[in-house]
Amino acid sequence: MNKIKVTFSVFIIAFVFVFVALVTYNLVEPKVYDFMTKQFLVQKLPFDKYKKVHGSDDIVLVMIDSKTVEQYRWPWKRDFDSKILGYFHEYTKPKVIVDDFIFMTLDKEYPQADKVFFNRIKPMKNYVAGFFPSMNIWKDLESGKKYEKLFAKKYSIKVENKELESYTPYHSMLQMPYQYLNSVQNLGHVFAPNGALNKNISNWAFDNVVRSNEYIIKYENAYYPSLAFKAYLLIKNPQDIIIKNRSIDIQDNDLSIKLLNKSHLYQNWKKLVLDTYSNPIRFYKIYNGTPYSHKFYSVSDVVSSYESIKKGQKPVLSPELFKDKIVVLGVNVPAGTGMNDNKNSSILANHPGVDIQATVLDNIVNNDFLTVIPNFVNFMICVILMIAFYSFIRFFNLATSVVYSILLLAFYLLICSTCFYFGIVINVITPVVMAILTTILAYIHRYLIENKAKEKVKFAMGKYMSQDVMKEVVDNIDNLGLGGKKSVVTVLFADIRGFTTMSEQMSAQEVSEILNEYFTEMEPIITRYNGVINKFIGDAVMAIFGEPIQDKNHAKNAVKCAYAMLKRVEALQKKWERVGKPKIEIGIGINTGEVFVGNIGSVNRMEYTVIGDTVNIASRLESYNKKYSTHLLISPATYSEVRGFTDVIKIPDVLIRGRTNKMDIYEVLKVVL
Repeated sequence: MNKIKVTFSVFIIAFVFVFVALVTYNLVEPKVYDFMTKQFLVQKLPFDKYKKVHGSDDIVLVMIDSKTVEQYRWPWKRDFDSKILGYFHEYTKPKVIVDDFIFMTLDKEYPQADKVFFNRIKPMKNYVAGFFPSMNIWKDLESGKKYEKLFAKKYSIKVENKELESYTPYHSMLQMPYQYLNSVQNLGHVFAPNGALNKNISNWAFDNVVRSNEYIIKYENAYYPSLAFKAYLLIKNPQDIIIKNRSIDIQDNDLSIKLLNKSHLYQNWKKLVLDTYSNPIRFYKIYNGTPYSHKFYSVSDVVSSYESIKKGQKPVLSPELFKDKIVVLGVNVPAGTGMNDNKNSSILANHPGVDIQATVLDNIVNNDFLTVIPNFVNFMICVILMIAFYSFIRFFNLATSVVYSILLLAFYLLICSTCFYFGIVINVITPVVMAILTTILAYIHRYLIENKAKEKVKFAMGKYMSQDVMKEVVDNIDNLGLGGKKSVVTVLFADIRGFTTMSEQMSAQEVSEILNEYFTEMEPIITRYNGVINKFIGDAVMAIFGEPIQDKNHAKNAVKCAYAMLKRVEALQKKWERVGKPKIEIGIGINTGEVFVGNIGSVNRMEYTVIGDTVNIASRLESYNKKYSTHLLISPATYSEVRGFTDVIKIPDVLIRGRTNKMDIYEVLKVVL
């Protein structure tokens, strides 16, 4: 039975730990990640002159903003977009133009404008726009299969996958016009997973916060890059892309940027390693007064500059501003216009999607990635903290263990802050919560163990003193000392007649067996009538009624107890006679009166007992049973309390040893129980 209880307890504790860990890891940890990102990752300490805070100056945003909408009334024809692209394609010569835009419909009212736009983007090899994969199934399966076949042939990338085939959640796409597909040369997906910190480490917040980017997605049997990753591929034109060991290896002989992991530097070639297909985004600090972490320009200034150059006038924006830059086009018009793609990110609510795309591209181009601590390392950190916290509780007192625990938590949080500052993602709250949970359970365990030990001690000590006296001691454990109080009680003495003669005729072992059986039978009777065994004196028993158990009928209960003891001895006599043991008789003396009750002895050794003349008289009465051939004698004080339910014989004018005055005593013949 105990083994079942232990197994069940272990199962419950394990379940609690796993449940709390999963809830914390999946729901709370991403929120703490957002907080740490804002506080440390995008900040710069005074002594750190080299840390990159804002986005790279090589990446600029060109925004359709409020200024654009005010100057050029929406909706405009497609040739407006042609002017934007014309400015960059004809005059600025950027490295790549990234358009965070999905072309979904043709302009039926102005088809010529669409034709101008298609002719504009057709020769632009450095132009990349977006497409959106869907988790829904094609409504028209035949048409969808035809579309995705053409799409894969033109826009998929060559990837050598050295891992087992993985599940893909995508089953269709938002379909774009074929005229557009025949014109645009480069497309990348713009899907941003909401809630995930990193889907490959099973961490989901179930919220609408963008924290990561999927660089490559698998759709059917083809691989497609993200918008930012496709832009990187246009810039670097790497030789091979290999998926292996949950990472993307990009081999490029001309790659000259710093390595994410220097252990991957080989003699013949270098490679950029994206740690897992889906990396957490390394965000940058937002420029004051803007929602952007990169420098930005208004589309209205771009179009105005294009028109000015065409007229031979000085442009608002010099084409030199964008030479060899990465230009990211997007929309961010105030809410209500339907012209924004804002999302919640780790650092900003309503973060423009175009800035998020620019940030992802910044991470890739500049090899500026976050280092995600592997799960097994986070697990080991949890285990170490839990062991440390349990050890504090196990080996130190409460105050010391609390101090050590707080210091260790503070040290760990300092480490986490330092890690985030230098771009290392480590679980912050999960180890802390698990350590605190360990502390709670450890204290519960310690409490149960200590209580169990106390119960064992109390049970053991109960063999040597009354359970009621033990309770009195425990209840006043902090105030133990010599002293006590005066109280009116009833004292009972019971003694075996002829014990000395019996001891001489029997061995010590035989005598002890009889005494043990006798005392074992008497103890529950005394307890039943609210009596407390104060001590065993050889063959005698001293019991107290009225203290420490409060009982206003202590005299009546003492007499009833004595009568029940005599009846039980009569039954024992028959049993002992059958087995050849000597027949024993007992005498009982009872007196009621005032005594001093409390702790008597020395500072280092004390005993809970009663003293006073009342005790002496009770002892003398017990001894007079032999003189008067009686079995139960009580004092006048006791008789005055029990006369209504006892039959007695009065023994008048008895001189009690130690007293000068004679007194009447009473032999109890019968008690109405």
